[in-house]
Order: sequence, then structure tokens, then C-alpha cells
Amino acid sequence: MPIIKILPHDELAPEGKEFKVANGTNLCKAILASGVELEHACDMSCACTTCHVIIRQGFNSLGETGEIEEDLLDRAWGLTSQSRLSCQVIVSDEDVVVEIPKYTINHAREG
Repeated sequence: MPIIKILPHDELAPEGKEFKVANGTNLCKAILASGVELEHACDMSCACTTCHVIIRQGFNSLGETGEIEEDLLDRAWGLTSQSRLSCQVIVSDEDVVVEIPKYTINHAREG
């Protein structure tokens, strides 16, 4: 079972977080299930960028980025070459290290 490691984030995971998931698990759902309140304003329908994450380890194990995801990522705050929308990521058998950006395109967090 792969391990997901969330790097420390001042608001969402001050101490960071580490947990195991089954192969084939959706990354956004796994992060939420771990208790980290990652934004996902479009309810994981690939229509916004609030679930944007940066994959610091394991990026190549996550499969291809689709055209819609690529177009949306262009609007994400803090975009890098390792950026993904967590709602579109399916975890394979490799460990993944995730950084949650400090900001999203929302001015206020949904809650």
C-alpha cells in the first residue's frame, strides 16, 4: 500500500500528515478522509483549481494529465511543473509526497 505524505501547511496540516491508501485511490478523497480539509469547491468534478497540489515525490507514477486538467491548472496559484488537481489523481503503487499551496484562486475558503 502506498504512503501519502502531506507536507506541513500552516492552516490545513500544521504538523503534516502521513497515511496509507489502497492502489487506485483518488488523491483528493484520500486527503479529505485523512482529516485534512483540502478545498474542492467544484465537488471534484474538474471544474476549478481549489484542490491544486504540488507533487514533490511520485509525480511520474500518477498517470497522464488530461487536457481539461491542464487548461485549469493554468489558472492555479503557484503553478509548477509538478502541479496536479488532486481530484484527477489516482494513486498507483508508489509513495507520494504532496505539498498543498498556501493559496487557492478562492478569496475565502469554502466551509
